[in-house]
This record gives sequence, structure tokens and C-alpha cells, in this order.
Amino acid sequence: MDANWLAARMSGRSARAIAHEVSALIRSGELPVGAQLPTIRELAREMGVSPATVSQAWKSLRRHRVIEGSGRRGTRVSASVGGGARPERMASVANYGPDIIDLSRAAPDTRLLPALEPALAAGAAVAGLNSYDRERILPALDRCLRRDWPYDAGALLAVNGGYNGIYTALHALIRPGAVIAVEHPTPMRLLDILEDMDLTILPVDCDDQGPRPDLLAQALAQRPSAFLFQPRLHGATGHMLTPARLTELRDVLAASDTLIIEDDGVGDLAMLPRQSLGRWLPDRVIHILSFSKSLGPDLRLAVMSSTVPLIEEIQAFRLFSSGWTSRILQGAACWLLQDAQAQALLDRARRTYQDRRDALATRLRDDAIPIGPGGGLCLRAPVRSESYALVTLAARGIAVQPGSKSSFGPSHHVRIATGIMDERVLQATAPHIVLACKGG
Repeated sequence: MDANWLAARMSGRSARAIAHEVSALIRSGELPVGAQLPTIRELAREMGVSPATVSQAWKSLRRHRVIEGSGRRGTRVSASVGGGARPERMASVANYGPDIIDLSRAAPDTRLLPALEPALAAGAAVAGLNSYDRERILPALDRCLRRDWPYDAGALLAVNGGYNGIYTALHALIRPGAVIAVEHPTPMRLLDILEDMDLTILPVDCDDQGPRPDLLAQALAQRPSAFLFQPRLHGATGHMLTPARLTELRDVLAASDTLIIEDDGVGDLAMLPRQSLGRWLPDRVIHILSFSKSLGPDLRLAVMSSTVPLIEEIQAFRLFSSGWTSRILQGAACWLLQDAQAQALLDRARRTYQDRRDALATRLRDDAIPIGPGGGLCLRAPVRSESYALVTLAARGIAVQPGSKSSFGPSHHVRIATGIMDERVLQATAPHIVLACKGG
């Protein structure tokens, strides 16, 4: 495809405009499937823009599977054009059959979740049901949560799950292409969201206590728009963020004006109490607490807090879509949070998950496989070869998650879900996990 021909059909000069207009040419058929596009430098020269601008447009088109190829092979219009954006990491998650022991998903044991029937009955009786008023949160749920919220928040907002809250907050407050600092490793669904927004990601490596303050300071020197981390229990590793480390992060962040987004995704299954930087930096903290793993994923409920202006801005963005979260589900969660039997089951689940993780961690340590402290629903085990570990376990009917799905590059780890690992599953899988970790 001639660069002059393509440049003549471009009216915009930003990366977003170029990507949009190339997509339109493809949809109209003027750029057919298989057509080879001009090089970045050729098109940039003809359009009078920088090669970086065209490169950013090509990156967006490639991520949406509109174009494919690079380097010496050239870039062509993709045969899969029209497929739209996809969360690549989550889209590759398999649904295993009954003959596979699925340790790839850090999901709760359904036997340790409360019954929803009485909670939903209570939710169906809340005031204002079926109103089109765009209410941020049920007043009763607001009052219930504030008793144990980790800081004195300006406003609370109910959202449709933890990742929905993160997705909504980022789209409402962070412009596409902005720089954002993120703890590393990072849950794969979060990486999908960040990459879909074309954000420039600054990874902040973690140790067993959470994000390293020295590396966070280095990232903040690049003035990111936001820092996103998990303030209690890390969903990709099971590591706990200690109160001492939280204080160190506060000291580093105090000198910046970076927005802080806290993803408390494992929620009240953590052995640690709720904690937040909002205690010291309330004016720029967005704290998101999910109830999916503690009360049930089908509640699709999380609650976020921040200042009134920030919550109003996020709520305004929600008018593009759902507008508000089901009052029935909010009422059900409110009932469960105040029901003695449900809370007793939550206490039991919390201890059970900790025991299950500890049991596998002890078994691996006994075989000289270093596993750090942690809790929740998973652990991250080092392996000599990720591919060897995955194939070895798959051959024995065991599925785990590759560490590379939560990393920016190659990984020598696998994530093993421990939430369903009762004694029977532990005995059936532990010897094979040891072999997978040590072989290769």
C-alpha cells in the first residue's frame, strides 16, 4: 500500500485519529484483508508526524487485531479484523472438565460460601426497589460498611465487582496512554485492563511484604498518573502487605501527587484487618473492597471509597453504562454482613483457606522449594522451567496458572490455587507439584 495514498486519506494527526481512520478504511473495504501497509517511517514522513505517533496508532490497531505482523515481514491488514478488543490473558483461560484438578483459578470453595436465599429475600425487600434513581449506594449498606471501613472516607460507591470498579475508575479518571505504576507481578485481568487502555505501565517489583518502597520511589520519579496496588493480600502471589510496609509506601507517596488506587480483591478472606493509605492520604486514595470471594461471586458486588468529587466523577462516567448497582444485591450483601451465621462461616472460611495454603507451603518447603509467607487462595511457587512445570502437571491431570500471565515478560513461577485444596486434593497433587517445580 502506497504511503502517499494512505496519507492523503488521513485528516487527523494524532495516534488515536490515525488508528480510527485506518480502521474505517478497512471496514469500508478500501484497505482489504491482507493488504501490506507502508512502513511507520514512510507514513510518518508523508503525513508530517513523528514516527512515534504512527507507532502508537499501529500498536492500538495490533492490540485490537486489526493489523498483524511487524519487522521485516511487514504489517498487514489482519484476516481476523472485526474481532474487536479482547482480554488476551483472560481469554486464554481454559474451562477444564471434571477429570482435571483445576488449581488455575484462585476461587473460593463454594462449600465455604453463605447461602444466598435468605439474603436475596432481604435484598428484594429494600426501599426504592426498581427506581431509576441513580443511587450511589444503599444508605443501609453505607452505614453498615462505615463501621469497619479502614479510614474515614468522604463517599462510598457500590459497583459491579472489584474489576468493574477498577475499570470504571481508570476510564473515568485516567486518560488513555497515560503512565501508571503497578505492583509486579499483577493479576492478569488487571493487566488486560491496563493494556486495553494503552497505558504505559511502570512495574514496581514486590517482595514478600508487598511493593518495594525503593522501586516505587523510582517509578514516582517519572510522575505516573496513578499507582495501583493491593493493600492487604496479593491475588497473584498470596503475599500479605504488612502494616509496616504500608507505612513505608505512605512515606514514599506523601511527596508526590499521584492518584492511589487500592484493589482489595481478596477482601475479608485475608487474615489481616482492613487497611488503607486513605488513613493518611484520603484526598487521593480510591479504595475498592470486593465481596466476591468472601460472600459469593454471583453477588457481583464491590464498594469503593474516595473523596466526594472523585466519587461523583466516577459515578458520572457510569451513566454511560449501568448507572447504578442492583439494589437487590446491595441489600443481600448488607444482610450477610450483619447476619451472625454468615459471619461465623466467613471466620471459618478465612481460617480454612489459611490452613490449606500453609499445608501446601510446608510440603513444598520440606522439599527445599522456597515459599514465602502469605495467605488467601493461592501461592506462587518457583520453577526451573515454566513450560516443563505446566506440561508435567497437565500430564497428571492438574492445571495451574503460568506465572507469565501475571508478569511483564518471562517467568519462572506458577500460581497454584489453594482455596479448594482440602486434604484429599493436597495428597493427590503435592508430589506432582514438587516434581514440576524441581524438574526441567
